[in-house]
Amino acid sequence: MADTTTEGLRKRIDALEGGYEYFLSYASKGYKGESGVGDGELRRLLDGMDRALDGLGPFLATTVRERGLEPASAYDGFIEVLAGDADRARKVLGLVRAQPGISSQVIDNLNGSIHLRALLTDLFLIDEILRPRASEAIPAAALADDKPPPEPAST
Repeated sequence: MADTTTEGLRKRIDALEGGYEYFLSYASKGYKGESGVGDGELRRLLDGMDRALDGLGPFLATTVRERGLEPASAYDGFIEVLAGDADRARKVLGLVRAQPGISSQVIDNLNGSIHLRALLTDLFLIDEILRPRASEAIPAAALADDKPPPEPAST
């Protein structure tokens, strides 16, 4: 995943968030961890999450540089934290991926991993900061109109 656009970040976040959401469902299925039983989609998502984490820190650093965001030191410091969280989460995911069979209980424990949760929170934060501001699309005249919105019509 070498795309440094907003779409590239969106794809990475979607892969990670989608995998995490699938984990919630998988954890409730009661799989005992028999090799190949019920884990085909799970393994596909784990692989996608691994790809999304690959080079995430440098990806974000490049994005910040391309956009000329300042102060660069603030972004660099946060990206260093995020890259560390991504590395730890990737190692946890790697341990799970290495298992011949993946039980629901293993996935439940993965869901609770502080490493994965920290990473997701980091990504949601940087995504919100990097996303174009909604107010930039609102004409200045509309922002200057400080009248309250009309009351809804009563039925």
